[in-house]
Amino acid sequence: MYRNLDDKLHEECGVFGIYSSEGTNVAQDIYYGLIALQHRGQESAGIAVSDTVGPMGNISMKKDMGLVSEVFHPEVIEGLKGNIGVGHVRYSTTGGSKVENAQPIAMNYIKGSLALVHNGNIVNAEELKEEQMYRGLAHYTTSDTEVLAYEIIGNRVNAPTIEDAIKESVKKLKGGFALVIMSPRKLIGVRDPFGIKPLILGVIRGDQDTYILASESAAIGAVGGEVVRDIEPGEIVTITGDEVQSDRSLCQKERAHCIFEYIYFARSDSVMDGIEVHEARMNAGRALAEKDNVDADIVVGVPDSGLAAAEGYSLYSGIPFKLAFHKNSYVGRSFIKPTDAERSNAVHMKLSVHKKTVEGKRIVIIDDSIVRGTTMKQLIEMLKQAGAKEVHVRVSSPMFLYPCYYGTDVPTASQLIASHHSSEDVKNAIGADSLKYLEIEDFKTMVGELPLCTACFTNTYPV
Repeated sequence: MYRNLDDKLHEECGVFGIYSSEGTNVAQDIYYGLIALQHRGQESAGIAVSDTVGPMGNISMKKDMGLVSEVFHPEVIEGLKGNIGVGHVRYSTTGGSKVENAQPIAMNYIKGSLALVHNGNIVNAEELKEEQMYRGLAHYTTSDTEVLAYEIIGNRVNAPTIEDAIKESVKKLKGGFALVIMSPRKLIGVRDPFGIKPLILGVIRGDQDTYILASESAAIGAVGGEVVRDIEPGEIVTITGDEVQSDRSLCQKERAHCIFEYIYFARSDSVMDGIEVHEARMNAGRALAEKDNVDADIVVGVPDSGLAAAEGYSLYSGIPFKLAFHKNSYVGRSFIKPTDAERSNAVHMKLSVHKKTVEGKRIVIIDDSIVRGTTMKQLIEMLKQAGAKEVHVRVSSPMFLYPCYYGTDVPTASQLIASHHSSEDVKNAIGADSLKYLEIEDFKTMVGELPLCTACFTNTYPV
């Protein structure tokens, strides 16, 4: 079912892990890290911690539906004791929106315990589940994260170390994923061999260093850490105290980083695989302007991810950049609104127009994407009701034509307006005076030679 009713794409999750070799409780830092990753998932949040100097394998965990600040009150954080831990924010694309599918997943087994958080989607999860049921490892699982956990536990029976068990499990996985796994004495990070999903290593310097694994560099900075490096695609990193070990035996030459991290998903102040997200979005705006000749008075961006592209468009074109919208940051999670009328009200609650800025103006409006077209149609109506003479739409991504299978909620092709309408049809449907999209070749202007997954535009899937 297509749940993304605010006409925006959503990343599935954000992951965070931390190991304090000084023995400091880490729940508070995980909380701050998850706050910094809140944009990646707003349906559920969870934290699991353990103490490497206490009884082996005791895991304290709290997870529930809601925002990070709704799930974790001060007394909850205070009750989570341990110097090693993992955290998660979720926006469900598979498995449904219910507390049973919230993460972390924590399990005890014959050789110990583990807690696991996961970003992405395992496309062969059903096949693995059937195999696990045949082996007697699991009778019923509700998410691919549980499938991952059972796979690791099943391999751990005969594997000499947890790293060996994880490695054997990863060899069987197909899809895009970033994993952070807490065992009684280790914190382990895994990135899929194509690098579709991001995972970054950070450190908090001290007498004994505290190491961090996170989906984005912004989360590392939020806890006072500094970025060490991106985890390599296919790499397995093990943190034991203040020591970091790396296994690159599953790394490969072929890579396919998700372009939407740079278009929309990531926070603008994050850096991923050497690319500054804000600069990439500005470059997308510049690429749009290079091929444009529209006469306009001002350039505006749709908050938030359209603003940097609008700034880049303005700098190249010379058309002044203005803030046309006020965003209400305190509106709830309106993407769950069930009717067209409620969705329309939600857009008006989130955004309002600065009338004096747009009145009598020919406007170029830039957004990161057009999925169904309903939101852009409403924004154009709002601008024209405020007195805009013309509204020319520019999109800092190509036309969406195909679904994503790697943990992004791009819907079925039937829900993508561009999959069954021409650009001219889309322009007329949303009420724009003109419409142009970024082109595939413009990605080089945006992110240089970074190898990309562009399957939702090209129908060419890396996995």
